[in-house]
Amino acid sequence: MKVLFVCLGNICRSPTAEAVFSKLAAEKGVMSQLEVDSAGTNGFHIGQSPDPRSIQYAAKRAIDLTPLRGRQIERADFDHFDYVIAMDNENVRQLTALCPASKQGKISLLLAYADRCNYREVPDPYYGGAREFELVLDLIEAGCRGLLDQLVGDGLVPHADRLQARKHV
Repeated sequence: MKVLFVCLGNICRSPTAEAVFSKLAAEKGVMSQLEVDSAGTNGFHIGQSPDPRSIQYAAKRAIDLTPLRGRQIERADFDHFDYVIAMDNENVRQLTALCPASKQGKISLLLAYADRCNYREVPDPYYGGAREFELVLDLIEAGCRGLLDQLVGDGLVPHADRLQARKHV
């Protein structure tokens, strides 16, 4: 299963989602069944590290963003990835404009997967401070947990326990 997280510049929200989702998948024992990446709808930050504040606040939760680098989404991503997960409605609009009609079902909002969430979109923390970056982490964790639970629950990503059971049968 291949999952791509998308925001505007690929330096705050989407790399955070990539790292959070990867960490949760590793904890659940399913990371080997996944390919996870992130991209931006624009090319402002191609090749750059995530925003230092994103790195700082993620590190407080033992999430490492330092190996990640910004990139811009490409048309080929819609063929390659099974899920293209946007952070906000503007990202959805831009993705829909770029995406072939036959692949638009792959596009969704991250917080559509979050349980009991008062937000529909993950706000861009770029012009904010600590509170905004912490909120973004909370929202991304909720959305990523819900997405991962759905993928495992639907059997799209075999859970490690089930993989072990199959090996012994």
